[in-house]
Amino acid sequence: MELVGRFLPIPDDNFFLFGPRGTGKSTWLRQKFPEALLIDLLDAGTMRVYLSRPERLKEVLEGNPQSKRIIIDEIQRVPALLDVVHQLIESKQPFQFILTGSSARKLKRTGVNLLAGRLLLKTLHPFMAAELGSRFNLAESLQLGLLPLVLGAPNPRETLKSYVVLYLREEVQAEGLVRNIGSFSRFLEAVSLSQGSLLNISEVARECQVSRKTVEGFVEILEDLMLGFRVQVFTKRAKRHLVNHPKLYFMDAGVFRAIRPRGPLDSPEEIGGACLEGLVAQHLRAWVAYTPGEHQLYYWRTKSGTEVDFVLYSDQAFWAIEVKSSKSISGRDVKSLQAFKEDYPQAETCLLYGGKERM
Repeated sequence: MELVGRFLPIPDDNFFLFGPRGTGKSTWLRQKFPEALLIDLLDAGTMRVYLSRPERLKEVLEGNPQSKRIIIDEIQRVPALLDVVHQLIESKQPFQFILTGSSARKLKRTGVNLLAGRLLLKTLHPFMAAELGSRFNLAESLQLGLLPLVLGAPNPRETLKSYVVLYLREEVQAEGLVRNIGSFSRFLEAVSLSQGSLLNISEVARECQVSRKTVEGFVEILEDLMLGFRVQVFTKRAKRHLVNHPKLYFMDAGVFRAIRPRGPLDSPEEIGGACLEGLVAQHLRAWVAYTPGEHQLYYWRTKSGTEVDFVLYSDQAFWAIEVKSSKSISGRDVKSLQAFKEDYPQAETCLLYGGKERM
């Protein structure tokens, strides 16, 4: 699938490009920079060579003097390479380094120099509807999500099913991130029930039959692997008593649907509503990542239960956004937005619903 039209702006400086597996980081960079020297650490032989001698990177660059742009794919597999990259950047040689990664876990765990201040941090997300243009199909996106890996596969549904297995095997189990892969698998299913809801660590721990501390660690792993993210409550100049629990979303609506267990008590509307809210969440998160400026994504919920699904806040934008999957809306559906508008008259408000009329 063609990926050159992604909205992520490309810096002229050295940068990290993080993103979950399947977002097309490697494919996009190869299409964007076909002339770049690529060091693919997903290749087992290449990884072994650099694990034993990370300084070999200097020799490779000396042997390819025409290459001024260097892509090191999945840098977390050989964290020691960061020190070599650091030395090369300090030498003021005319290189641009682009380092990709699908997990910040190993980099943080090994405590290596993350080149703070020397490399910009960028993130790549699943497709946005606007990137796909006429190829975007809402109904299909709610079933399959928007991962390039899935949408570009000959059999998208089978690819989506195997996606979580791939993560469990190659990222979690291979890197030894958890001692009990079965507990983590149960955690994924249990926490999927919290999609778009307040994240109650104690309840998830009881469901998984593990300790609260273990679940807290699992949530951190979920975020480090970029499979999920938390949205904090908007508390700036609060005029009401607000909750303090974050909400949790999986990074892609299709991945959420593939993970969430189904039973006879689960209605299609309930799962579909969570998918739609998650789809909006991933779009807003991508917009925040791709748009210049310091934007933040929040939600708003009072102790009495009045909630606005998303609050987008920066010095350039202030939006309160409510999401309803129903085909029609009534006055009660906008009461939470009206309450937010009373407290924050500066905010723009909108409601996304499942109907066909713009009102």
